[in-house]
Amino acid sequence: MAIKQSKSRKAFVVINYFLLGLLAIICIFPFIHLLAVSLSGDEFTSAGLVSIFPRGFTFDAYKILATKPEFFKAFGISVARTILGTALALLVIILTAYPLSKSNKILKGRTAIAWIFVFTMFFGGGLASQYILYLNLGLIDNFLVYILPGACDVWFVLMLMNYFRGIPKEIEEAALIDGCNHFQILFRIFVPISVPVIVTIVLFTAVGHWNSWFDGIFFMSDTTLYPLQSYLYTMIESSDPSKLASNGTLTPEQIESLKNLGSKNLQAAQIFLGMLPITLVYPFLQKYFIKGITIGSVKG
Repeated sequence: MAIKQSKSRKAFVVINYFLLGLLAIICIFPFIHLLAVSLSGDEFTSAGLVSIFPRGFTFDAYKILATKPEFFKAFGISVARTILGTALALLVIILTAYPLSKSNKILKGRTAIAWIFVFTMFFGGGLASQYILYLNLGLIDNFLVYILPGACDVWFVLMLMNYFRGIPKEIEEAALIDGCNHFQILFRIFVPISVPVIVTIVLFTAVGHWNSWFDGIFFMSDTTLYPLQSYLYTMIESSDPSKLASNGTLTPEQIESLKNLGSKNLQAAQIFLGMLPITLVYPFLQKYFIKGITIGSVKG
């Protein structure tokens, strides 16, 4: 039997859907605009005539990008960095959060260790000392500089630690009686129970790796080791289609197509391709993200 709604309730639902729909359109508009600019001719983008529909429709920007091996190499570095960096960070965070979730009786000095981790959230040595440290560790111009320094995010450690502490102790005690060791308890019981939190950590970590550009610019003197976002930063700063014709990688037909192609078109195409992978992955993790981010807000 359907519940009859009052007029005020119906009005609220209509207004709510309208406002949420409007907000969704506002959020999506920049992506649509970026795609439209990448598919438009330079005479229209230069004059600011492109909104959500392409003007002077052309795939020239994407055809030019297809001839740039450095773009795809940077793309591959970002993919490798995101996968390896996220996997390592997740492993380190889980292995750190589990012992810190125990009491001082089980882990001696647990409170002091936790405060050391918290201290690093608020105090740092600065960029100069960070560079010197990486230099002495051999991480400058090394792919590992993208992965190792950020492998233990203290905020995520604390979030997962608090969730582990909320798991009933009876579950762990029953597992210990059955002969399980701590590694078995962690990976067979705690990790499966904590899937929403873990997926939230994976999502934030992966997005952070994919969008990171500063470490490539600062810690890499070899531009061939730039991740995608660092590469896009340099291209946006100095993007000039006329320079592409002199590098010997374009055919005469492609050089001719540059006449209708401007820097805005190339920039838009590169940025759109750069954000596309993480944008496609996000919807599949969103349901876990919503559950994970709200865990702990309601106590039973």
